[in-house]
Amino acid sequence: MADFPSFVAAGEALTDLIVQDPARTQWLSQTGGSTWNVARTMAKLDVPTAFAGAISGDVFGDALWQASDEAKLDLRFLQRYDHAPLLAIVHRTDPPAYFFIGDDSADLQFDAALLPQGWEAHCRWAHFGGISLARRPLAGKLVALAEQLKLKGVRISYDPNYRVLMDASYDATLRRMTEIADVVKVSEEDLAGLFRSDDIAAAFATLRSWNPGATYLYTKGGDGASLHLGADAWHLPAPKIAVVDTVGAGDASIAALAWSMMHRPDAEPLQHLRFTVAAGAAACLAAGASPPSLQAIEALLP
Repeated sequence: MADFPSFVAAGEALTDLIVQDPARTQWLSQTGGSTWNVARTMAKLDVPTAFAGAISGDVFGDALWQASDEAKLDLRFLQRYDHAPLLAIVHRTDPPAYFFIGDDSADLQFDAALLPQGWEAHCRWAHFGGISLARRPLAGKLVALAEQLKLKGVRISYDPNYRVLMDASYDATLRRMTEIADVVKVSEEDLAGLFRSDDIAAAFATLRSWNPGATYLYTKGGDGASLHLGADAWHLPAPKIAVVDTVGAGDASIAALAWSMMHRPDAEPLQHLRFTVAAGAAACLAAGASPPSLQAIEALLP
């Protein structure tokens, strides 16, 4: 076996600029991106992992490169371009309000043809989602990559991770990625935003109708999560913890479900869900998007 990753997350790595004072004169810069966070979580669980995406050649890109290296991601999959960085401007934190700056930015230049030759043969699982699938022309490149990997027998997970960019123009991508995916993760907020509806149950039913054979992870924050497969469903409450920060909890959850399904293919769905819910809670025990270790997850298992 070549030293290629068995797990690849493809999408966006970005910089969050988060307001720190009411006058909006102080800002905190943090590395982020939902698909990038999923990759970091999987690497933290000791799975050979890559993040496939593109970042800028400036100081923001430098920070993402360094953080990717520290996370032990395979840097051969991380491309750099002399284009502007993708920035998420969080100008209000409670409730969150944000917008993105990234016209012709580096993330849009990603080219799957430049990834290391032969990597697909060693990839067992690929993850897609986040705002990368709502940004053209990147979205089309990623959907095509997901379709190619699916044909090669790679398992696909998808977390739309709703953001304001995902208006009606995102509908076709939502449906196509759901059709491709083996595992789909959504939250109540995702369903309300993606379907522009208050009828959450109907939205979830519509989503599932597009791919009845997929496994669906429905995360519910402090109320835990449920796993849906065919006519069956399993539900678990969240562990009782002192929450420090919920940023990255959803990313940790889908990564943990993928890890469990990869490493314990014969486990019962409830076992997968236990691990998933524990991981989401473990990610809330530290500030920022902090990927939990296997030990931290196991400590929260019932």
